[in-house]
Amino acid sequence: MKNIIITGGAGFIGSHVVREFVKNNPDKKIINLDALTYAGNLENLKDIENAPNYIFEKADITKEEEIEKLFRRYKPDSVVHLAAESHVDRSIADPNAFINTNVIGTANLLNMCRKYWALSPVESRGNSDGKKRMHLFYHVSTDEVYGALGDTGFFTEQTPYDPQSPYSASKAASDHLVRAYGNTYGVPFILSNCSNNYGPNHFPEKLIPLCISNILQEKPLPVYGDGNYTRDWLFVVDHARAIHQIFFEAKTGETYNIGGFNEWKNIDLIKELIKQMDEKLGREKGASERLITYVKDRPGHDKRYAIDATKLNKDLGWKPSVSFQEGLGRTIDWYLENQEWLKNVTSGAYQNYYARQYSS
Repeated sequence: MKNIIITGGAGFIGSHVVREFVKNNPDKKIINLDALTYAGNLENLKDIENAPNYIFEKADITKEEEIEKLFRRYKPDSVVHLAAESHVDRSIADPNAFINTNVIGTANLLNMCRKYWALSPVESRGNSDGKKRMHLFYHVSTDEVYGALGDTGFFTEQTPYDPQSPYSASKAASDHLVRAYGNTYGVPFILSNCSNNYGPNHFPEKLIPLCISNILQEKPLPVYGDGNYTRDWLFVVDHARAIHQIFFEAKTGETYNIGGFNEWKNIDLIKELIKQMDEKLGREKGASERLITYVKDRPGHDKRYAIDATKLNKDLGWKPSVSFQEGLGRTIDWYLENQEWLKNVTSGAYQNYYARQYSS
């Protein structure tokens, strides 16, 4: 495989995946396809934007004609699909946007793969050796498609789907489409479901970067409900490593859960964040705890997510490289060292710059 399209490559997770592929595959052309919506920021990729094997293309996966134009131009052998609307609160306010991007957009990409790939019988059976495959549609999904857990148990690759928000329902629908196109049309696929990501370049509407930003500005730290909602946290660089390894080493037709083995209640996470931030900012220990503000719970809030990534570890030997405390410290350091990035994202200045540069 020589030409690889990565969708959503200017977003948080996508930018780290693009970097992983560009730096580790100098013999392959990596085409970053992104619509540059509010969460897409090419500043995330400044360090590789001039790499000889990297190309950026501004395109919208919901517009079939734009996708076909790129397939004709680059004749991609494979697609790593990350482009998605992903914020639960936004999905509650505007579910149609999530259906359009996550479901229709995924269908458009699958249709292009059907049209432009000459699929072999081996690929259509869905069990070819990953090292010998000619084409691949790698779909990146979320653990939220599984619904919620009680106080015990973990999501495995066999857990039935039970999405509880418009966001997770739209991702579940896209997962089903990928498998259906594999079974019906022979589109070779791999699918992975990840837990909550954190790390550098995270858009500041999400919990960790929002709290970092608010602590810096001494603004309230909003906590839903009683703060006991529990999530499994995965350092984004580890997620990118996992995607890269699965892409090249896993067998077609497989599904993998990617988790950090790091369960934290929201309130405990925020207190750990405060502890590290106050120390790094030279504030009195616990000074920022006064900023914690409990707010009205959001509708349909899932109590707990927890990923069992045993299969990925057993099959491919992958495991997280950092503990949560270490990864959180590295994340905080990045935001403290890149406050101009945070300022540009918060103000929307980054959108104005790239809108001019890539205006159609």
